[in-house]
Amino acid sequence: MSISQAIAPHLPHLRRFARALTGSQRSGDAYVVETLEAIVADPDGFGIGDDAKTSLYRLFLKLWGVVSVNNAPDAGVAMPDEIGTSRRLEAISLRPRIALLLTALEGFSVAQAAATLTCSQADVKSLLDQANAEIAAQISTDVLIIEDEPLIALDLQNLVEELGHRVIDVARTHREALAAIQTQSQPGLILADIQLADGSSGLEAVNEILESFEVPVIFITAYPERFLTGAPPEPAFLIAKPFSVDTLRAVISQVLFFDRKSRRRPERSTAIPA
Repeated sequence: MSISQAIAPHLPHLRRFARALTGSQRSGDAYVVETLEAIVADPDGFGIGDDAKTSLYRLFLKLWGVVSVNNAPDAGVAMPDEIGTSRRLEAISLRPRIALLLTALEGFSVAQAAATLTCSQADVKSLLDQANAEIAAQISTDVLIIEDEPLIALDLQNLVEELGHRVIDVARTHREALAAIQTQSQPGLILADIQLADGSSGLEAVNEILESFEVPVIFITAYPERFLTGAPPEPAFLIAKPFSVDTLRAVISQVLFFDRKSRRRPERSTAIPA
């Protein structure tokens, strides 16, 4: 396979990554062009190896660190959610931001991200922990938990609160979940089991909630294979039980960070009533 054939499928994704990293489509595209020109100038120096995608992104980041191009902002008008995400990205320290983009946006494994950043996998995990902590400092929200197992619900509540969010309610059934959104503040995130102990469905409860307002949802289930069939409705964010705390922590942070429907919890007023 030629170099052009190997890297062609990854170029649209590299452009997306470049735009997210630089904050500008024009600047991002300029760096992608620099990367391609470097490959053309020295094709033997571009080692495809077993992973052309990793090699491509590694070269891009190398050039991005040493080559200055015109990074003027785009002339077009960005959507409000894109502006918000861009500002949050810019507020994250540089290397944690890159590690986050590689894994959350581009789907790199920790091993691939380590190869791209030329560091250890432990270093990548540390960078992701730092990114998640910085995200939590930017985006705190109210969370509704739909989970009928008390110990799991407690674990979820502790994790959510450690990340700086507030649990507004823990619902054990379909009926309790619908009642919670009537009596509590509108959540900015829902963590939901799919199959509840009383036979009701967390998926159906969430679908009814989504008829009233938009909110990102993470489903947690012991039977993921029942729902990852490709047939609608299929949950967008699905974590299998027993879940990894680190995985769930990262998914919560990334969903809130990138999902345009996520919103920051309003600060409580500290003013003393007259």
